[in-house]
Amino acid sequence: MSKKVIDLFGNKVVSNTGVKYSKLLEKFMTPFTNEFMNMEYMEDILEFSINAWNMANINIIMPNDDIEKNRGSVLQEDRESMDLLKKMMSHKEENYKVYTNFIVDFELKETKAGEEPILSVITQEEEAYLSKMVNVIEDDIMHSQENLEENYIDRSAIVIKPLQPFINWHDNLYPDSKIEQSEVNDVNIYLIDNGIVDLEKFLKKKYDVFFTRVLNDWHTNKKEWPQKRNYKMFNLWFQVNVSNYILDLEKRPILKSE
Repeated sequence: MSKKVIDLFGNKVVSNTGVKYSKLLEKFMTPFTNEFMNMEYMEDILEFSINAWNMANINIIMPNDDIEKNRGSVLQEDRESMDLLKKMMSHKEENYKVYTNFIVDFELKETKAGEEPILSVITQEEEAYLSKMVNVIEDDIMHSQENLEENYIDRSAIVIKPLQPFINWHDNLYPDSKIEQSEVNDVNIYLIDNGIVDLEKFLKKKYDVFFTRVLNDWHTNKKEWPQKRNYKMFNLWFQVNVSNYILDLEKRPILKSE
């Protein structure tokens, strides 16, 4: 089963009675089928379409010509995606204006082999949705005020932790000085550009930079490093976590070694 939850939308939901919003959503998406070619997964297409549906609802209630300032959870798409978003919003406003529920969740249920998955959605009524949005905005403002003295660092952090295959490799080289659990938890952290959108694509290009840095930390003889390293091996040897929000709580400035 493949499931995607759209954030921000609270706990009060309503069951769809009468009109089926899943069918409406499918019909709403149909004219744009050929324009989804650059989206690899159906979940991405559905999420994009639901964003367009919900943003059109907001635009009907609070008209705003500057869509890019009112995009909600839509990420920094390229111009082609933004143009598609605007077209879908206009389509919704012109042809589905009477359907005012917001779509807050969807699920694709797998069926028999060769058959299309079944789409189901959960909606939220306009009043409850907008009320939750106001609460979220207020919470964000309060949180921002509470953190005025915190310094945001415009980097993302990659945390790399050795897994058992790496530990086995090291312990075979140093049978009398095996890696302790406390040493495994002393992970390496690397700051990278926080503008990277496709992290997996980035890692596929840069994995050996991280691989060799960790190897060198534990064993400096490069001749004894694994020679046929690849991205699959990297994923087997290391656990990789990413943080996109880094704050410096100290007042003294950060120093970088030359």
